[in-house]
Amino acid sequence: MYTGLIHAHSGLRWIVLVLIIWAIYKAISGWTGEKQYQKSDQLAALLALIFTHIQLLIGLVLYFISPKVSFESGVMESSVLRFYTVEHITMMLIAIGLITFGFSTAKKMDRSLSKHKRIAITYGIGLLIMIASIPWPFRGLGTGWF
Repeated sequence: MYTGLIHAHSGLRWIVLVLIIWAIYKAISGWTGEKQYQKSDQLAALLALIFTHIQLLIGLVLYFISPKVSFESGVMESSVLRFYTVEHITMMLIAIGLITFGFSTAKKMDRSLSKHKRIAITYGIGLLIMIASIPWPFRGLGTGWF
């Protein structure tokens, strides 16, 4: 079960990243082009939100069953344990919180330009935080590309 969840979590990150980039692209092009907020814009933002939350649920299950997460003393001395126990989850929760906030507040706005701007900014900041907190293979945390 653990291995399957790891593969699902690692593979789904690519879908999440693509969907967030798609939503940001649509929002920036709508914002700079002063376009109306279309159903396709909302769909892009919604799909990014849904897949991000699915990724969160898988990540929360992994958080409590992973051998890379420890609640014992000395966690902060190991860079791998510290990353997975503290840094990764904290930064991802912040990023997902920003994306969720951006979607829900944009949905309530009246002006199309404001909706595009809110999605572009919150999803963009969320994406940057996510990219910074993904355990990329070059970070030396014992992970691969998938």
